[in-house]
Amino acid sequence: MISINPKEIPTGKLHRYLLGAVAPRPIAFASTIDENGTPNLSPFSFFNVFGSNPPTMIFSPARRVRGNTTKHTLQNVEKIKEVVINVVNFDIVQQMSLSSSEYPEGVNEFEKAGFTMLASDEVKPFRVAESPVQFECKVTDIIYTGDQGGAGNLIVCEVLKIHIHETVLNEDGMIDQHKIDLVARAGGSYYTRARDGFFEIPKPIFTLGIGVDQIPIEIRNSSVLTGNNLGMLGNVAFLPTVEDVDNFAKEHPQFIGLEMVKKHTFAQQYLEKNDVESAWKVLLLK
Repeated sequence: MISINPKEIPTGKLHRYLLGAVAPRPIAFASTIDENGTPNLSPFSFFNVFGSNPPTMIFSPARRVRGNTTKHTLQNVEKIKEVVINVVNFDIVQQMSLSSSEYPEGVNEFEKAGFTMLASDEVKPFRVAESPVQFECKVTDIIYTGDQGGAGNLIVCEVLKIHIHETVLNEDGMIDQHKIDLVARAGGSYYTRARDGFFEIPKPIFTLGIGVDQIPIEIRNSSVLTGNNLGMLGNVAFLPTVEDVDNFAKEHPQFIGLEMVKKHTFAQQYLEKNDVESAWKVLLLK
């Protein structure tokens, strides 16, 4: 067994140890707005519920280890003390991951990740319509644990209203854990699906995905491709070149001239194998 003094190792290495050991962690998919009303949407796995009377949740948009900068979510709630915490289930996990990309200030992650903005009843930030449970909250306190990279910023929230999709309820009107199909974060690129176990999604840290909003409309409105499929397609930095697509066509002539539904079905089969590049090539074939 190794023994570690947190003060004697680099913060980045300590961070990886903590995330690998303290898992799985629920995800606070936090929606905020800035002073100009610009929406922001970002996931945080330093999160949990800490009381029911009053209903209290805490999440932490920690200071970045690299660069020691703060996140837009923290900057927003310091000025507009309201937030919507959206629950993440398996149906939206790919899109949620895409929204965690480091987009510049002012970019609407709802649009980038292909989510629907739903007006809240008690607070200004929007809800994620696709989330199975949405908590409208007021921020009652912010606790700063330090001013160096990796320091936590505990955002203490009181839940003002809860919205729950009927599809995740059981016959007694309570949340069915199988129906809600929650996911959580673990170490590295790993997630866990509460009812099934671990799976992996490449974390969009070093590349900036094009976003669902840059996918051609006929693909976005597909009757075949799911939100997760679109999240995977939107997480590429660049589309295949015309030459790449032409070479793919020569190797796979069976895909040329397909009607849209069949083309999308074949693309989905590649996505199920995590072969996003081939899926794009099928979709871009004429």
